[in-house]
Amino acid sequence: MYYLLSYDFVENMADRRVPYRAGHLALASAAHARGDLVLAGAFAEAPAGAVLVFRADQPSVVEQFVAADPYVANGLVTRWQVRALQVAFGG
Repeated sequence: MYYLLSYDFVENMADRRVPYRAGHLALASAAHARGDLVLAGAFAEAPAGAVLVFRADQPSVVEQFVAADPYVANGLVTRWQVRALQVAFGG
């Protein structure tokens, strides 16, 4: 099963993320190495948000990522959502 995690960010995210970026990237890198995180990236404009695609048996894998993410813990993510994704092509 695939899950789409979307993040909405605070204003001035590019500047405000600096102290937490290494921790966020380490978390994402570990999830990718385990095969949980398929791809991830911030929207090009601002960045105002991001999308992360996970491959997992349950949404709890994604929710555990969110709970451990320094961006979330430090208030840089104003809203997040996990949605199951029915893949029609690829994957």
